[in-house]
Amino acid sequence: MQKLSADTQADLIHVANLLADAARDAILPYFRSSDLTADNKLTEGFDPVTEGDRAAEKAMRDLLANLRPDDAIFGEEFGQKEGTSGLTWVLDPIDGTRGFLSGTPTWGVLIAVGREDGPELGIIDQPYIKERFIGGLGEAWIDGPLGRRDLKTRTTADLSEAILFTTFPEVGTAQEGTAFQSLSQQTKLTRYGMDCYAYGLVAAGQIDLVVEAGLQSYDVQAPIAVIEAAGGIVTDWQGKPVHQGGRVLAAANAKIHKKALEVLSKV
Repeated sequence: MQKLSADTQADLIHVANLLADAARDAILPYFRSSDLTADNKLTEGFDPVTEGDRAAEKAMRDLLANLRPDDAIFGEEFGQKEGTSGLTWVLDPIDGTRGFLSGTPTWGVLIAVGREDGPELGIIDQPYIKERFIGGLGEAWIDGPLGRRDLKTRTTADLSEAILFTTFPEVGTAQEGTAFQSLSQQTKLTRYGMDCYAYGLVAAGQIDLVVEAGLQSYDVQAPIAVIEAAGGIVTDWQGKPVHQGGRVLAAANAKIHKKALEVLSKV
């Protein structure tokens, strides 16, 4: 596949940051608001969507219509918009809406852009604490309350020294949950409930592994780009590409990825 020109790469980075800025502005008036409500997308279970989700995705789509009108868009709330450029923006306006509703600052805005074979640039943005992780097209940095610095993953090689995260204690099906627990029992520390922020922590060199199941493409494309730009690896539980979603294993490096795969791939 032909490499994107330097001008195109620079424009994508610029536009991605503008999208993240716009999403911040659209979302924050709703966060911790006393009158925030949520609709449930499911007839059984709970998959919430708020006006913050819709406002953020609309703001990003409006910008793309002006700045990159030939690109396709796939967003969680408003679906697919076809394009002619060969590039698709994959948007999750609030990844972690349950956390958003609860007032925790672990949700984030996920923005990715790439072609059929996966994302080439990604942003994980946490508007409330004003922390942004970006990776791809020569970029790998975090900017936030402590300033800007390069992203670099950890070198942990043994599961016994690894820190593992997932969103829910109930990881996917019963069988998938059993596989996760088998891995968890071999790690030094397991933590829950961080939503997309955990992927940023892998890229920033704070933790070693994130394991999830049942994800959609908009849940994982931005984290893939950010983590891989920082030196990590993101695959499914069989070591295959996962940009279309499914079972996700994000790892800080090849050694810890291989050891985690040895456990998870038995499912």
